[in-house]
Amino acid sequence: MRIVFLGAPGSGKGTQAQRLMAQHGTVQLSTGDLLREAVAAGTPLGLRAKAAMDAGELVSDDIVLGMIRDRLRRDDAAPGFVLDGFPRNLAQARALEVMLAEIGCPLDTAVLIDVDLDNLQKRLTGRRTCSVTGKLLNIHFSPQADLDACLKAGGQLIQRVDDNEETIGNRLKVYRAQTEPVVQYYRQAGLLHEVDGEGAVDEVYARVTATLRS
Repeated sequence: MRIVFLGAPGSGKGTQAQRLMAQHGTVQLSTGDLLREAVAAGTPLGLRAKAAMDAGELVSDDIVLGMIRDRLRRDDAAPGFVLDGFPRNLAQARALEVMLAEIGCPLDTAVLIDVDLDNLQKRLTGRRTCSVTGKLLNIHFSPQADLDACLKAGGQLIQRVDDNEETIGNRLKVYRAQTEPVVQYYRQAGLLHEVDGEGAVDEVYARVTATLRS
């Protein structure tokens, strides 16, 4: 099972990838995690990535692809992998296809977690964390009783700095411009499966597993 998860920020693709990993023993490849691990370990690629980040530059695609290649060489990746958050643009998708072909691990499928972008705006800008319990809530979707419980316990509903409307709106614009062509790329390749991302996590996961069996 070799899968790429696609979807806008906040669509839940990371959560679904973790569920698949737990059930099927596949490796979840998060480029952010790979970068942090490589930098902490001081690997050659990690040192190159750290130099770029220290200079205020983006980590190049060849570094990221090298980290993915190295991770897939480990024994625990043999049952398969789930890529979450990469590729983000068409150039990365094409480069990933070449790299995976070189190591004999072509993708089986690409899964798009499809969520209405207006709902995503509310899902992301409405996120709050209770300062007392640490519970993640949403002012638009959480039961009022849960919101009131935090306040009655003396807590505050804290919003992350980057969950404001302007920042979220910009992230969704970038998604439309850069990542939606990746969706079309996998659709044309006959690899794309689209899953309705609305609803509870368990409901979405049931749809994901159903489409993977089809």
